[in-house]
Amino acid sequence: MDFVAIDVETANADMASICQIGVAIFKNGKLFDEWSTLVNPKTHFSVINVGIHGIEEEDVDDAPNFCEIASRLHELLNNKVVVIHTHFDRVAIQQASAHNGIDIPNCQWLDTARVARRTWDEFSQRGYGLANVCMKIGYEFNHHDALEDAKASGEILLAASKLAELDIEGWLKRVGQPINPSCSSAAPLTRDGNPDGMLSGEVIVFTGRLDITKQEAADMAARVGCDVGQSVTKKTTILCVGDQGIQQLAGHTKSSKHRKAEDLITKGQPIRIIRQADFMKMVSTQQ
Repeated sequence: MDFVAIDVETANADMASICQIGVAIFKNGKLFDEWSTLVNPKTHFSVINVGIHGIEEEDVDDAPNFCEIASRLHELLNNKVVVIHTHFDRVAIQQASAHNGIDIPNCQWLDTARVARRTWDEFSQRGYGLANVCMKIGYEFNHHDALEDAKASGEILLAASKLAELDIEGWLKRVGQPINPSCSSAAPLTRDGNPDGMLSGEVIVFTGRLDITKQEAADMAARVGCDVGQSVTKKTTILCVGDQGIQQLAGHTKSSKHRKAEDLITKGQPIRIIRQADFMKMVSTQQ
């Protein structure tokens, strides 16, 4: 099993403010090589962030900036399967690249948080942070050091692969499927939203045929803060409508949820009706 694991630390709340990068290279299911560097983000350091990773502004005075390490980063990541734990590190690399006018690495991303949620039942909905999962597999590491976290992500993938008997290609496919693959489209879709998510307080309902399963859509919505409802009620604030055929709607051109939402809107309820494409864009901007 060959892959590269990466983790970053940032100087402040701006994801582009990368101040440390750690890369762990795994070959044949074992740690083969590693690379780590401090990065001068050319911006201020938040007290909160320093309290997490311990990297001070003066620590990076003589460190290279992101542009200066970009070629090495591309050399390590391009055309590889790149493992991260949660979307944060992927977005940070993308934001730092965009901020500096550099191409984003051309690679396949594999999120071990999604892997863990599909491997261990206790992590299926919550508690799948890096430290918790490493405690589960008995892996000790120095959390919030970029290289240590990168190696930990790789070890999670190896442990999950052994348990689930899946290789890299298997996981790339599996993470795109429902957490419980036996779930049918009629399975409950309700979720409690992440209270720290940017869309906390919104209540979303899905209707129609989506390009992803509704369980996956519900998971995405919950991660960015939305409570997810099964049906349109007076608490609903967003209805996400997917593509669907008229023959599936009992002769109607709109689903019953869509019609009910429009009825409530005419009665003064502030429900926003959006397409799946708009929902996906909305979610991507919150990650």
